[in-house]
Amino acid sequence: MDIVVQKFGGSSLASVERIWRVANYAAETHRSGSATVLVVSARGDSTDELLELAGAFSGDQFSDRTTREIDQLLVTGEVVSAALTAMAIERLGVPAVSLTGAQAGIEVAGKYGGGVISSIDPKRIVELLEAGNVVVVSGFQGTNAEGDMVTLGRGGSDTTAVALAAALDASRCLIYTDVDGVYTADPRIVPTARPMPFVDVRLMAEMAFAGAKVLHSRAVELAAMRGMELQVLSSFAPGAGTRVFEGSNDAMLESDGAVVAVTHDFDVARVLVQARKDLAADILSALGRRSIPVDLVARSGPSEDEFRMGFTARLGDIPEILAVLGEAIPEADGQVRVDRDVAKISLVGMGLLNRPEYAARMISTLAAEGIFTTWISTSQLRVSAVIERGHGANAVAVLHREFDLERAAAAAGSMTTA
Repeated sequence: MDIVVQKFGGSSLASVERIWRVANYAAETHRSGSATVLVVSARGDSTDELLELAGAFSGDQFSDRTTREIDQLLVTGEVVSAALTAMAIERLGVPAVSLTGAQAGIEVAGKYGGGVISSIDPKRIVELLEAGNVVVVSGFQGTNAEGDMVTLGRGGSDTTAVALAAALDASRCLIYTDVDGVYTADPRIVPTARPMPFVDVRLMAEMAFAGAKVLHSRAVELAAMRGMELQVLSSFAPGAGTRVFEGSNDAMLESDGAVVAVTHDFDVARVLVQARKDLAADILSALGRRSIPVDLVARSGPSEDEFRMGFTARLGDIPEILAVLGEAIPEADGQVRVDRDVAKISLVGMGLLNRPEYAARMISTLAAEGIFTTWISTSQLRVSAVIERGHGANAVAVLHREFDLERAAAAAGSMTTA
């Protein structure tokens, strides 16, 4: 049985007309002879609306009991999308069944609000497909060992789609969104940014973690571990989109240089900890227990009189981080400062650690524009720097021009059509 998994984001389902469009995509795939599984996100801004509603009752609490109830609330957004989409597909003359994450056999471990898929039993999905149904699965969710619904965190529907594709041994995993592929930079900030016909899965994971919103980083990491190819497509216009698979940038990198994209992250804050004693292990362990990702970690050396440690984190994680640090750092022994007026700008490519001139060009180019960098981190795949938030859009445009990414993208496109 040839199985195709298609994932549709919230913007693709934001109106009745858009749900009909998604239903037509699914019906056409089914009629072409492929067993079709849809993974859907909550419609439009419904997740934000539910979070705002929850905030009226939960405040800034971060107890397990509070986050449990928030998860029970949030999963309803995807369930609504799945049911409506299945109804639309039925009206087109194609049998369809909607499933919650639990009904789809998705088991999740970890904390509420940030669970990790631990296993999938696809038996019910396979039975429904063999009976001729399109199966519409609520993304972003699963059930834990206690039978509670647990969400996978923002962007979790991408992870659901990739995990289901792997469990079902699907031939294709298509991610439909409101853009027509992965770009060399956000085209809303850089109009000259160009779509990339292919992206190496390792680079895509870095781009996603560094701020690119097209794919969720955990979904890309899972695809990389499973050796699965992804394709990013627009749900609003036809096109080839972007293929994401291992080794896909090798030819381009040899002929056009190491940097393939500039990403930005405005959903970030900088945290600085000062204390009388070394608390690095305690802090990272506490954050790890809560599954809170941090980036650009730096700390003072053993010869310094005062312990200082800094890192960047998602803005939405800051209240929980402050609660965690409040437990890890006795009030008399230290203090925590948070700077929310920052942005993280990144160059993404191959072999950047072996080419320190790229980091130097980044710093000098930004400085020439009056944009000064503070924290800087380099690896083989990414060079990231923290700047003032107000300079973020200009920094992306300046770096995109400095590294001639418009020409590089055009050259990559010509290679794929040759």
